[in-house]
Amino acid sequence: MSQNALSESSREEAPVHPRTFAPATLLLLLVLSVFGAIIGVQLLTTLGVTPNTAIIGAMVAMVIARIPLHYFARFRSVHIQNLAQSATSAATFGAANSLLLPIAIPWLFGRQDMVMPMFIGVSLAMLLDGYLLYRLFNTRIFPAEGAWPPGVAAAESIKAGDKGGKHAVLLGIGIAMGAVGSWFKFPMAALGTAFIGNIWALGMLGVGFLLRGYSQPMFGIDINQLYIPHGMMAGAGVVAMFQIVKLVRSGKKDAPASDRPQSALPEAQNEQIGKTLRFGALGFALISVLIALSSGLYAHLTLPWLLAFMVYAAFAAFLHQMIVGLAAMHSGWFPAFAVALITLLIGILIGFPPEALAMLCGFSAATGPAFADMGYDLKAGWILRGKGQHTAFELEGRRQQLLAAMLAFVVAIPVVLFIFKGYFAQGLVPPVAKVYVAAINAGVSMDIAKSLLIWAIPGALIQLIGGPGRQMGVLLATGLLINNPLAGWAVLIGIAIRAVWLRVGGEPARNKMEVLAAGMIAGDALFSFFSSVLPGGKK
Repeated sequence: MSQNALSESSREEAPVHPRTFAPATLLLLLVLSVFGAIIGVQLLTTLGVTPNTAIIGAMVAMVIARIPLHYFARFRSVHIQNLAQSATSAATFGAANSLLLPIAIPWLFGRQDMVMPMFIGVSLAMLLDGYLLYRLFNTRIFPAEGAWPPGVAAAESIKAGDKGGKHAVLLGIGIAMGAVGSWFKFPMAALGTAFIGNIWALGMLGVGFLLRGYSQPMFGIDINQLYIPHGMMAGAGVVAMFQIVKLVRSGKKDAPASDRPQSALPEAQNEQIGKTLRFGALGFALISVLIALSSGLYAHLTLPWLLAFMVYAAFAAFLHQMIVGLAAMHSGWFPAFAVALITLLIGILIGFPPEALAMLCGFSAATGPAFADMGYDLKAGWILRGKGQHTAFELEGRRQQLLAAMLAFVVAIPVVLFIFKGYFAQGLVPPVAKVYVAAINAGVSMDIAKSLLIWAIPGALIQLIGGPGRQMGVLLATGLLINNPLAGWAVLIGIAIRAVWLRVGGEPARNKMEVLAAGMIAGDALFSFFSSVLPGGKK
């Protein structure tokens, strides 16, 4: 890993991290995983989105810790609360985005016989997704110093609940601001994120939000109908992949997300990144073979087309994962639905038959959400464990978080397997799955192909100019894919406030700003969550 080795005396002073499989902790994580999986499925099918439930898991642990019995005192540990939030959010995103959404595609397509092959394949992809981020976290590709805004929010909330004092007051003010803003439909999470993330990346995200929101009313141009965002993301995504490969090969350090200089990383890290990426590519290739053979695609494809499907499906899933992870790290948003649509459109252009496209789209959509969510959780743990102050403690804590997330994924698999038929029979399917199936049935015209190719060029150029440390092309395309102009104003206003605040208060003001931002993100998330699940909430 990237931390320098500590002396033996320092290692001896490091605390002992709580174990995921300690009986009391394991019981809590199992309950939270079931709860998170059900909530994720319910909200994705009714609202079309999956909320970040990480802070909910931490809050449950905090509440249990206040029960005046000695047995529950162990849950006062911020590290157990970190495991709780890791398991809850992993179960939520895993059940909803990685499992239910992919299997809804062949179901809606009328190929129920392909549902179980898809389910098995995406279950393996979800597990691989989480493991790969664990291996890549705190490397030059996905540095621990990166923004990961929801992770900062979770960590600061846990810290404030544990220590109290001025930070707790500031966090409480931020939570109140986030909840009130969310009540008035203002995206406070976007405002808070602007206090934390990379200014270049967030600036491009904000511009993208505004262009998407105002192009139609101001200029009479619907950039979504022209597939401009999709083309730009395709171009930026391909360049981003080449930039990652170049980083690994060259061994040179690009500016990290925090824009703070760091010393050159050891060659051992380069080797680890290379091994992890090769392992991921091989893993996705094997899963694509499994999906192709078990679903009977060989009956619809000649041998050359079958091989082409396997190669493209693996590449699309891997690229989707990386794009979603990079966007999540820099901004807190991950455009998983839209990027999966892009890989589908390109698959249609290549000429794969409808059955192959349905499996391709589901496989691609399954990768990314669990990957990004693992990054948020590991960021929270990294902060709570002292930002790498004790190497052994940090690595052990990270391993325990991986175990907690894998436990949640394993729990989510039978939960979704048990309930999906009942949901689908009632017509409760993720809305975006209907979009994918409609795209498969409609096909792609030459005009769409031309637009994708044309707009891939500026997307690639912007990504190339910004470099891998800023991801400007990916973030601009992310904003263009999401119709939320208010979020654009929130991001740009937040960047302006941040610049003034730091100029007036200097570097000491940064921590206060990040705590307030964490409160705003947490308040927005909590309000959105409870207004969704409580009677009389969002419809």
